[in-house]
Formats: sequence, structure tokens, C-alpha cells
Amino acid sequence: MFERQERVAVLLLLGVMIAVITAHLILGTLGKQSFARPFTNNSADGELVIARGTIDQITTTQNGGHMNLYMNNITVFIPAQIAQELTIRKGDSISLYGVVQTYRGKKEIVVSSGKDITLVPMNT
Repeated sequence: MFERQERVAVLLLLGVMIAVITAHLILGTLGKQSFARPFTNNSADGELVIARGTIDQITTTQNGGHMNLYMNNITVFIPAQIAQELTIRKGDSISLYGVVQTYRGKKEIVVSSGKDITLVPMNT
């Protein structure tokens, strides 16, 4: 049916497929928190970071409907498609994951999913 080389190729493809699926399941279970570092002004562009704080200000861009959050002297950029699904207000305490980027000379965190922003209950 198959030549020896074809059988080896099929087995190699199956092995790679199993390895990729296993890695996907393991990394999906670990989540972003395992790889994120706390945000600092020294965080490098492209680095996955976590930040937590209280929202001081929320603005929406005039073009595109993107949202900017300001908390603890950190700017957080939220693309319009994600901003539409969020219900957050000034004064809310949040925890978020995002990637650092420099925009107009200032570091900011760019959020890629609504799941990356979590409301944190206020301590009572």
C-alpha cells in the first residue's frame, strides 16, 4: 500500500499533530497569567504584561471608537471591537493583560480581548 518513506512521513505528521495539540491544550490551561509580568515603565515593546488599578479616566477616540483607560499613570488602549463589549466606569477596579507598545513616545498597554479585562471587587 504505502512505501516505507510514505509510512515514515505519515507517522512524522501524526507525531507533530499530536505534539501541537498537546502543547495547545497545556498552554491554554496555563493561561496568560503564567507568562505575563507586572507592567513597569521599563517593560519592553511586545512584552505581555499584567496591570491592576482603579480607572481614573476613560476617553473614546474621535475616529474609530477606540477606548483609552487611564489608571495609576498607565494608559490602556482598547480597540473599538473590544470596547463595544465592555461595561466599565470611572472608579472601577480592574485587572488586565495586554501587550506593551510605545505610542507617541509613551508606553501603553494594548488589550487584545475583552476576556483580558476583569473587574476586581472592592475591598470592604
